[in-house]
Order: sequence, then C-alpha cells, then structure tokens
Amino acid sequence: MGRILAFDFGTKRTGIAITDELQIIASGLTTVDTKKIFSFLTAYLKKENVELFIVGEPKQLNNTESESEQFIKPFILKLSQTFPKIPIKRVDERFTSKMAFQSMIDSGLKKKQRQNKALIDEISATLILQSYLYNKG
Repeated sequence: MGRILAFDFGTKRTGIAITDELQIIASGLTTVDTKKIFSFLTAYLKKENVELFIVGEPKQLNNTESESEQFIKPFILKLSQTFPKIPIKRVDERFTSKMAFQSMIDSGLKKKQRQNKALIDEISATLILQSYLYNKG
C-alpha cells in the first residue's frame, strides 16, 4: 500500500502531510515554498511510494468556490500532468487554518511559535488528510 500525500496549497507556501504506509495515521511532513513544490515532489516521490494526492478545496460558507481556487486549479492541472499515475482527490478545507491555530494553542505552543505560518500550513494539511482518512472509512 502506498502513502497518501495531502496539500494545503497557498500562493507563497504549501503545507504537506503524509500518511504511513497503512494509511492510518496522518502526520505533518513539511511546508515548501510553492515555487519549489514540484522539485520537492519529484525528489520525494523517488524515495517514497505515494498512491494518492489530496488537495484541499477552499469553499465559502455558502458552499461556493473561494477566490483562492483560481490559484489551486492550475496547481492541480500541473500536478496531474507531472505525475499522471497518481490520482488526485479534493477535500473541503473550510476552517482548517482556524483549527490548526487552535490546536497549536491547545498543545501549549508559545505565541512566537504560533505565529509561524509555515507550521500552520503543515498542520492544516494534516487536518485535511485526517478528514479524508476519517471520511473514507
């Protein structure tokens, strides 16, 4: 069984989370400068077997597309062209950034650590992946 890789895509940074080989546990992997995401993925996929990509789908409260979707669609297109053998699924990512920030507070991180936007992106990607794992079973 291959791992599942999830993205919390952003125009500056993209948070990435990964499952274990049994696809049970979602863990934060890293946050990558979005301009370097494809070189990162190419190197990562040479070392790890990934069978599915999950990309967060930001929506408005009324269930319509968010403005950031215009940046995510080209990313998904390039992702599917660059790695055509790996399917892509979307997962609603509403409130993941707020939930990530709250989880940082709950875990006792200091204010300076909570201001680390890269960490928020990585935790958001993990929440997106956990949501997928929870809803698929």
